[in-house]
Amino acid sequence: MVNLNGEIVSSTTSLSTNNRSFLYGDGIFETLKIVNNKVLFLEEHYFRLVSSMRIVRMEIPMDFTMEYFEEQILNLAKATNCSQSCKARITVFRNDGGLYLPETNTVSFIIQTNPIENASYQLNQSSYEVELYKDFLITKQLLSTIKTTNKIINITGSVFAKENDFQNCLLLNTDKNVIEALNGNIFMLMGNKLVTPPLSEGCLNGIMRKQILKIAKKFETIEVIEGVISPFDLQKADELFITNSIIGIQPITKYRKKEFTSNLAIELNKKLNELIQ
Repeated sequence: MVNLNGEIVSSTTSLSTNNRSFLYGDGIFETLKIVNNKVLFLEEHYFRLVSSMRIVRMEIPMDFTMEYFEEQILNLAKATNCSQSCKARITVFRNDGGLYLPETNTVSFIIQTNPIENASYQLNQSSYEVELYKDFLITKQLLSTIKTTNKIINITGSVFAKENDFQNCLLLNTDKNVIEALNGNIFMLMGNKLVTPPLSEGCLNGIMRKQILKIAKKFETIEVIEGVISPFDLQKADELFITNSIIGIQPITKYRKKEFTSNLAIELNKKLNELIQ
């Protein structure tokens, strides 16, 4: 089952072949986690979604309030029997019509859910090796910070990672600085400094990124910095980890010949789970 414009319908329901998200990538999306019938970080997800809609000049329906957003997501989670622990994706797309110039700025939405085995955030400490993905670069602009349905760089990077037996890849911007992973934001611990790229570098405005920044700033022994990360910094780091709303924190264990610890990631993961209880 899926939620299409507020109606629970079969997941086999067909969308129009003129769907603008399919034809032009004219859509945006949010992926979020539900635990015990509660949308985690609801307010942050909602405001990022409507902000993204404004940025790409979509019309925001009058009834599309945060309460409506929450209700539609939880209705589907209940209908699919996964309201105790699941991930949900809401995709908002401009309605059919037009070529590059749309005939309308009105929108439709579809919500999908998938169960997750563990409600709490589980830290995966198994081998996790990454490499730089250098075939394509991310531009330093506002569009790079939002989740659009054009993710071709992430797709080709994922294919590259699989072909070369890496668990993930790190993306570079047009200045050749490291800005994020294929599926989340990047954090680097070097000494007592925890660094993550600023949004001005072109990285995703991640919801989990915000939470980890808040949690880490409460650690008296750590200085939290939003700063540039060069590829040369990676081999000098003590820890590297990736964050997103579904996995929470994913430690990186190896980059080229350098291996990393995950002590800070373990502590942050504990605090994160305390936050969502």
